Amino acid sequence: MPTATKLPGVAELLEAAVTSVGGTRREGQDAMAQAVRKALVSGEHVAVQAGTGTGKSLAYLVPAIHHAVGKGATVVVSTATIALQRQLVDRDLPRLAKALKPLLGRAPTFAILKGRRNYLCLNKLHGGDDTDPADELFDPFAISAMGRAVKRIHEWADTTETGDRDELVPGVQDSVWRQVSVTARECLGAAKCPVGEDCFAEKARGVAGQADIVVTNHALLAIDALEGRPVLPEHDVVVVDEAHELVDRVTGVATAELTAGMIGATARRLGKLVDQAIADRLAEAGEGLGFVLDDLPPGRWESLPRAAAGALSAVRDAAGSCKQALGSDRREDPEVAAGRKIAQASLDEVADTAVRLLGAFDEADPAKRHDVVWLAEQGPDGARHKSLHAAPLWVGGLLRERLFGRSTVVLTSATLALGGNFDALARQWGLPPEKAAEKTDDPVPDPDAPRWSGLDVGSPFAHAKSGILYVAKRLPPPGRDGLPPSYLDEIVGLVEAAGGRTLGLFSSMRAAKQATEALRGRLDTPLLCQGEDSTMQLVEKFAADEATSLFGTLSLWQGVDVPGPSLSCVIIDRIPFPRPDDPLVAARQRATDARGGNGFLSVSATHAALLLAQGAGRLLRGMDDRGVVAILDSRLATARYGGFLRASLPPFWATDDREKVHAALRRLRGA
Repeated sequence: MPTATKLPGVAELLEAAVTSVGGTRREGQDAMAQAVRKALVSGEHVAVQAGTGTGKSLAYLVPAIHHAVGKGATVVVSTATIALQRQLVDRDLPRLAKALKPLLGRAPTFAILKGRRNYLCLNKLHGGDDTDPADELFDPFAISAMGRAVKRIHEWADTTETGDRDELVPGVQDSVWRQVSVTARECLGAAKCPVGEDCFAEKARGVAGQADIVVTNHALLAIDALEGRPVLPEHDVVVVDEAHELVDRVTGVATAELTAGMIGATARRLGKLVDQAIADRLAEAGEGLGFVLDDLPPGRWESLPRAAAGALSAVRDAAGSCKQALGSDRREDPEVAAGRKIAQASLDEVADTAVRLLGAFDEADPAKRHDVVWLAEQGPDGARHKSLHAAPLWVGGLLRERLFGRSTVVLTSATLALGGNFDALARQWGLPPEKAAEKTDDPVPDPDAPRWSGLDVGSPFAHAKSGILYVAKRLPPPGRDGLPPSYLDEIVGLVEAAGGRTLGLFSSMRAAKQATEALRGRLDTPLLCQGEDSTMQLVEKFAADEATSLFGTLSLWQGVDVPGPSLSCVIIDRIPFPRPDDPLVAARQRATDARGGNGFLSVSATHAALLLAQGAGRLLRGMDDRGVVAILDSRLATARYGGFLRASLPPFWATDDREKVHAALRRLRGA
């Protein structure tokens, strides 16, 4: 860990950083950097909304480096996407290290750290596990293809310095990578592993432990905070970029799943380590659970079905017998030890999930339960299977205690202030309203509540002069039977006026495909649809040809960055509310209503506001960009919640006049 030293101020460092990348100082960037610096000095958390073009990465990296180098500490930067991780590690941090070295007296150091499953396990690669791939795959051709892929990984293992899966090009499927990697639970540990000294995951952790800045992802941050086993180096500051995704990623980590197939695979692994009769008992319990689930309809469970209670109890008891028979770790051959560790991890997951599912209904009042349980049906037609899930009703309490209670946290994104303030997301993070005393009947705020502040530093874009928000107020509200003809006509008119150059963001893949099929015969310009090629290839084709349009769904709402004339119109078919039958959404709404709040506004509308703002944010990506965001859902103008949603969008010039919009698009393409 670096030792503390006296340094130049954050403003001076930021000036050097911006100059080194050929940029210019921006008011919003300066304000954000000073807000982050203040938070790191005071220990008070801060949420900063920084629009596209602000330069927010430098605005938090510079004060983070100042803190890390000055205090001899480590700062963790957590992101939601691989793209941002790569931007930070491959571009921003190397430039910063070079630019700041003369002022700091040394180059600040940085490292990237991922979950253990992302690194090649040399022990497993070289036979340290006798798990049969056929436990997961039954198609001989698939098993053969897996063998060829694993052979390619063997060749790559001789040249890679990191063992990082993302550096294997072309990549491999998850089923293949599982044959050469382990989870943290499955790992023998460096001391017991015969190749522990060469372990890629341990090397990555060692480098991270000595770095000033450690870049990771929200999932690993959640594991570190929630599971009681430290996976990140010791740190006192966490910067959460793409913070609008934090709750969903933490919820994903805290969600458990149980299937008959998982139980069967666990029993097969144990059959080589315990008495076969004991393993068979677990296998039979898994089959019994499978039969019970097959007879039950998918959906959220308000109570535990009697048959399911019996089947889950059988799984729990059989797993307990297997645990007793397996015993504790012992001195044994490394290959046997590796197989035992993997079987133990699989058994623990089955046992823990069965216990969690059985205990989820101990509280009689559904609004007070900690977990939401539902039965899902997954897989293609003809090969569908049922899976049980348990997810936390809320993660705010966990975040408040184990993230905000342990580190100073900086939260930032282009989309945090929903409905005009930060309180909607603050509730989800477990933070009190920003000005708690003014917003409650109790004039004395909770003295134990985390202290935080919010700041919107705006955007360098002049939204009202650069963009138009068009709400197609005359269209009927969207229905359940796909896009009506009036919607298709509206889309045709917009795309023709824009001369292509349109990104269509649809609430479902079905709608995106319907629009594509209907419009290809009506448009003279090229039209691409998500799923016809890799998303990256489609975006590249879209950006390369100004006449081309691209239609797609959720991943395009947040993942498209196309500055310039190739994108001048963003069409959103409907307000992206979550599915009404989503079990977790429904449970959270009901629990909010039971506490006297507005469940729809707090859960569904907040979700929709985030996605709407992210989708609308695709329009202006460069300072010279101009265009239209067209929302076809008339409820944005007519529904009571429309004001909340509109207040979450960038401050474009708003209109419902179709002809004005068409004329503006024609002017933009010079027609």
